[in-house]
Order: sequence, then C-alpha cells, then structure tokens
Amino acid sequence: MDRGILERDHELAQLAAAAREAADGAGSVALVFGEAGIGKSSLVKALPKVLHPDARVLLGECDDLTTRRPLGPFRDLAASVGPELAGVLPEGGDRHLVYDALRAELSRAPHPAVLVVEDVHWADEASLDVLRFLVRRVERLPAVLVLTYRDDELGREHPLRHLLGQVSRAERVHRLPLSRLSPNAVRRLSATSDLDPARVYQVTSGNPFFVAEVVAAGGTGGVPPTVVDAVLARLRGLDDTTRDALEQLAVVPSAVERSLVRALLADDVAELAAAEQRGLMVVTPERAGFRHELIRRAVVDSLPAARRIELNRSVLAALVAAPGSDASRIVHHAAQAGDLDAIARHGPGAAHDASRAGAHREAAAHLRLVLRQRDRLTPTELAGLLERYAVESYTIADSVAAVDAEREAVALRRSLGDARALGADLRWLSRIQWWAGDAEEARSAAREAIAVLEGAGDDRLLALALSNTAQLHMLSDQHARAIAFGERAIDLARRAGADEILAHALNNVGSARWRAGDPLGRAQVEESLKVALAAGEVEHACRAYANIIWSLLENLEYAEADRFLAPAVELADRAEHLGFLNYLNVELAMRRLAAGAWDEAERHAEAGAHDFVPARCPALTVLALVRVRRGRDGGDELLTQAWEIAVRSRELQRTGPVAAARAESAWLRGDHAAVAAVARETFAEACRLEAAAHRAELGYRLAKAGHDVPADGSGHPYALQTAGRWREAALLWEAAGCPYEHAAALAESPDPEDKLTALAALDALGAGPLAQMVRGELRALGTRRIPRGPLAATRHNPAGLTERQLQVMGLVAQGMTNTEIADRLVVSVRTVDNHVSAVLDKLGVRSRRQAAARAVQLGMLPRR
Repeated sequence: MDRGILERDHELAQLAAAAREAADGAGSVALVFGEAGIGKSSLVKALPKVLHPDARVLLGECDDLTTRRPLGPFRDLAASVGPELAGVLPEGGDRHLVYDALRAELSRAPHPAVLVVEDVHWADEASLDVLRFLVRRVERLPAVLVLTYRDDELGREHPLRHLLGQVSRAERVHRLPLSRLSPNAVRRLSATSDLDPARVYQVTSGNPFFVAEVVAAGGTGGVPPTVVDAVLARLRGLDDTTRDALEQLAVVPSAVERSLVRALLADDVAELAAAEQRGLMVVTPERAGFRHELIRRAVVDSLPAARRIELNRSVLAALVAAPGSDASRIVHHAAQAGDLDAIARHGPGAAHDASRAGAHREAAAHLRLVLRQRDRLTPTELAGLLERYAVESYTIADSVAAVDAEREAVALRRSLGDARALGADLRWLSRIQWWAGDAEEARSAAREAIAVLEGAGDDRLLALALSNTAQLHMLSDQHARAIAFGERAIDLARRAGADEILAHALNNVGSARWRAGDPLGRAQVEESLKVALAAGEVEHACRAYANIIWSLLENLEYAEADRFLAPAVELADRAEHLGFLNYLNVELAMRRLAAGAWDEAERHAEAGAHDFVPARCPALTVLALVRVRRGRDGGDELLTQAWEIAVRSRELQRTGPVAAARAESAWLRGDHAAVAAVARETFAEACRLEAAAHRAELGYRLAKAGHDVPADGSGHPYALQTAGRWREAALLWEAAGCPYEHAAALAESPDPEDKLTALAALDALGAGPLAQMVRGELRALGTRRIPRGPLAATRHNPAGLTERQLQVMGLVAQGMTNTEIADRLVVSVRTVDNHVSAVLDKLGVRSRRQAAARAVQLGMLPRR
C-alpha cells in the first residue's frame, strides 16, 4: 500500500462522491488541510484512481516565493486546458477574461472537472481573487474545487482567512482534515525495516512523510534518526555531480521547468537520474521537482549561507537571460542572492505585472523591496515609487503603510517644485487618510490639494480634488459645503470630458442634496450611476449604487432599496470589486435586519466585518444588534469595536447608528443611566446637523430611559413614539416591513391585547429581552394568561448547552479550529476558547472529536 495514502480511504471516497455529484451539476468545494507532510499531496495524486475514467483533474500549485507569482497555480494549467484559457493565462492583466475563460473551461461537457489548487496558504492575491470568483459560482458548475493548505500556518490575519470564510458560507462544502497515522499504521509501514515501530512513532508522531523518510533511511533497530537526518542520509552516496544538481534545484521553491533545468545543469536531467531512483526527485518531460517540499527544504537548510547565495545567483542569471521570465521569480532570487541592483532594476516591473493581474499584496511586497534601495533612486523616481506603494497599500487595506508612504511622497514633491504632482499626491493622501479613519487629516490634505492645484493649469486634477472635498463634506453631513465644492467639480469635469470625475462629483452633490431633504438629490445620484455605467467606470457605479441604497435604507424605503440591491450586487460580483461587494453585503445585512431575517443579516454582515474599515463599522453594528435583540452574549463587545471606528471617522452616519444600538442595549438590560451616557452627545450632534433619522431614533432611546428631549416634528416613526403616538408609529413600521420595530411600538399600547399581539411577534423573532419586558408589563397589568414563550435554549439539549455553545459545538463538529470559529462568529479567539472549554466540560469529554461524537449520540447534532 502507498505510504502516502494509508488510512485515507474515507477522504478519497468523499472526493469521489463530490465528483459524482458535480457530474449532475451540483458542484462543490473540498478543503483538504493538515500539517506539512500529513499526506495532502499524496491524497491528490491518488484521486484519479477513484474517479470516473473520463473525469478531468486539473492541478495547479502555489509556490513559497518571497513574492508570489501572480496567478501562479492557474498558469500551471496552461498545458492541460483548452486554447481559450491557455491564451489568457500568460498575460493575466484582464482578470475578467481569465474568470470567463476559467468558468467556460470548468463548464465543458460532458465530463466533470476536478480543479485542485495545492498549498493555497502560499497563494498570491490574484489567485485568491480567482478562487473567490469560483467559490461563489461552483455550485452551478459541473466541477469540484479542491483546495489543500496547512491549517497550522494560518494566523488570524492570513489572506486565506477571507476565502475560507466565504467557503464556509457555500452550500456544498466538504471538510477533510487529515490526521496523523495511528501506531498500528506506523507498525505496518515499519515492518520492512529493522526499526522499532514504537520508537518510529515516537520520533515522527505519526506524520506520514516523516514516517516514510525515517523508514527509508533504514536502521539496525536503534533510535531512528531525526527527519532532517533521514532525508540527508539519502543524499549520502550520491556522486558530487548529482548532489550539486540537487542543491542547485533546491533553491528554486517550485517545480523547475525543463528550459531552466537545461540552463542550470550541464547535462540536463541526466544529472538527476540517481536522485530520481532514490525517490528524491520526480522528473517529467515538462519539469523536474522534489518529491516533497520538505525534502527540498531539508536540502536548502543544510547549505551554508554562502553556498545558497551562489546558487541563487546562478538561477537569477539564467532567468534574466531567458526571454519572458516571470519578473516575480527574478526578484525572489535577486533578494535571496543579495543582488540589490537587480532588485532595483526588476522590482518596479514585477510590481506593475502583479498590480495589473490584481495581485496587489505582491505588488506592494515588490515595491517594499525596491524602496529599501533608496540610495539608488533619484528623488523623482523615489517619489513615484512611494506613490505606487501608497496606492497598492491602500488597495490591500494596509492603512498605516499607505499613509506613511504617501506622506513621504508629498514631502518629496514639495522639494521638487512640481505643483501638479504635489496636488495629485495631496488628493491621494486625503483619500487614504479618510480610508484609515482619520477624518481631520483627510480634510487638511484635501484643502491643501485644492490650494496647490488652483493655479497648476490642470482642470482634471483640480476637478478631482474639488470632488474629493465635496465627498468629505457630504459624508460629514455638511451639505451646503459639499454642494458648493461638488458643483465646481461638475463644471470642470464636463469641460474636460472626464466622465469618471463627473460621475464622482454628481454622486457627492446628489447625495448631499438628498440627505438635506432636497428631492432633486436622488435624480442627481441616479445620473451619476448612468454616467458611470455608460463610461464603464465600475468603481464609480458601485459607489453610486451604495449611496442610493444607503439613503433609501435610512429613509425606511426598503422596497425601493430592494430594486437597486440586486443589480448592484450583480455588478460588483461580476466585476470582482471586493471592496464594494463587502459594502453591499453590509447594506444587505441592514436590509435583512430591518425585515427581521436575523440569520440572513448575520451572514451578510460577517462578509463585510473584516477588511474595509468604513464597512466594518456598520457590519459590527448589525451583528451586535442581532445578538442584543436575541439576548446573546458578545453584542456589547462588538459595539465597543464599532464605536472606536465611528469616533475616529467623525461622521454621524457612523456614530449615529452605533450610539443608538448602544442605547438600545443599555435600555434592554435596564441601565437607564447608561442610555444617556452613550446617546446624549451624539443626539446633540444629530440635532445640530438636522439629521432627522438619527435625531429621531436617539431621541426616542433617551425618552424611553426617562430623559427629556425636544419635540420632533419630522414624522419619523421613532419621533411619533417619543410623542406617545405609538399606534401611528406601529402602522408606519408595519408598512415599511419592520416586524421588530412594529412589535416594539405596539407593545407601548396600554391595551393588554395589543401587548399580547406584540409578544407573539417578538417570540416568533426570538427577541427574548424585549419579550421578557413585555411579559413583565402584562403581569403588572394583571393579565392572567400570558404565553410562556419558547423554551430556553438549554432545555433543547440534554447537556444544557446555551444557544451560543450549541453554535460553537456545530462548528467544532465541522472541523473548524478556534481561530476559524472566531472569524466566523466575529468574536475573539479567547471567547471561543472559553466556549469550547465549557462545551467539553458539559459533555464530559476531553477532546473535540469526542465532543462531536457525544453531541451526535445525544441527538444534539445530526448523524452523518
């Protein structure tokens, strides 16, 4: 039996079943994960043996380069796919062509495709974007997407986390955590050697690769060698030519194409024959590579530093001499060889290629390397590279790096005396500062950008600076100033024929007018949308959609918002504009929260609660409100995080909803003093800015806690409730489609029958805290037959787990780590640690696997 797939029959059967389902059009994602050497690659290699003979297996691999190859694993497919996909992969600049060609390739009839991407923990950003594209569509493709990765190398901020979070929300997901070999399996593998199986197991802990290497090294029954010693022992006895060849190829962290092998080795693959016979190398007509990455690493780690530098210089020279070499590989080996001139020469081009392919993390990494060679750059070159680095960092949400780089670029531009370049950089600095949540610095840079560009003679740059300032005023509810700056920008943009700036400025002016109560504002934002769509400006179109939807939600026009949500999400999804896709998911979460569809609200909010700071604040607010209204733990913790973001933004659109949610939470737990503490200051700001929706809700929360507030004649349902006109408010909430707010307004009736109607609605929603308050009011009124309501979550299971503990238990049973669970539930890892410990204690077990089995036995989880 193959040592690599021993005890893997169950996992192979799952993958085979997934392929059969895909043949019927039910595509899925399979996650194969575990530590290095656990058998992920062996499982993949065994896959064709259990599939239908006509099934296609497409294999791409991610490499451990200093800066990853953009679309690296997909470029590996070029030789095994149709001409359409093969033709667009080498360039990779137009990602949408790649997406369309890949989708067409996986849709080819009649046989299903199994697309395997190995070592996704090393994937570049462009490849992760492609995988996100596929994950959202795989259910409609006759394909299985298999992703292998090392779960023990994923920190909380690892780029793969976002993709795994998206996978967890897919309809069909197969999780295949690979475990170590049992002592019995190690005994079977050791039977052909003189080694003590118990000692082999002790040394290797059952890791299949380690076991195989130790056994292959042989022995006389004594203590087995360490794994590194076992690998290096297999090199002993090889002639110097073969050892030199192995060492040369070992510094290349990927399989080596034959053209590069020929350039590096005098006798081509002939020098590798002995290593291949010993099971160290795999040689094919297309490439040569080590049988396992850990073998390559063992060889590299055994080399003196001087020897590694020499070998990397040889690879660098061969790549530079070969036309069409991947720039990211050149930069990797230049860095490993310490060739600073090569980094400065090739780094900017590698960054350009990466950015063009959408691999912005890799582009930023290349530019970081180049910027370390500042003494080799002129001031103008340095300023240009700093600008590029700032924009790439902004794109990947690294706000600190973006701000620092753009500030330095601005300082250089001041000394160079180029007004146009300085003004452009100041406008970028303003945008980046706002994105980072520093409103005051953003406004300061915006003011200076206009002052510098007023006399620079560039209408386009001046229009963009004016529109940027209009946007900042609009976001801060300074409507008159936003309109004044925006109208100047519109005039300049029309004269310059700059449709993208025109769309941007129309959006700002229209949004400001709309928020100020001018009915013409909506028409202007919709004009912005039309201009952006006609010009193919996806980002500006998405922003117009987002602002239209936000205003409609704020005005309780939910049915109208629904008309725009579907095409907005479709556009952002098709264009893979992930920032706005996250933002639109948050707006969907707000919409579902209002509709009382709280589970859906949570799912959408989780999609936007991680990367983009402006979206994270409302996403956390939605997640918190669901927990607060259901009586779950963790709501106030999320609101604290949201409030920190909101305060830095200095925007009422952020602080208003968070303050209202904090006030609602305080009121539901009976802390009326806390309501004033968290709401009074923001209420005063809403009154000063005449922001009707925020003023009405915050005033209502304060009034419910017994605090006096001025009369509000806006006609908003919350204002009506504050005035005691609960019946009118209830009718408005019902018409808007807001069941929680409708029930809350109805519960303010002095009539017990109205309160009982409200109570039934609250019980149906699972709104425990407010339902409990209504029950108390009914008892105070002397009502005799008060429905008991749903049983507590702890009565639904014999172990007495709380609702949150049941949720954590379900995720544990799916094979998730505590870090993955924390990301899924948007709580701290420590919180999850505590929940898991409580679950184990209540179930009376010691391990996660035992907990899952016990939960199934008690009927708390379905049998599989």
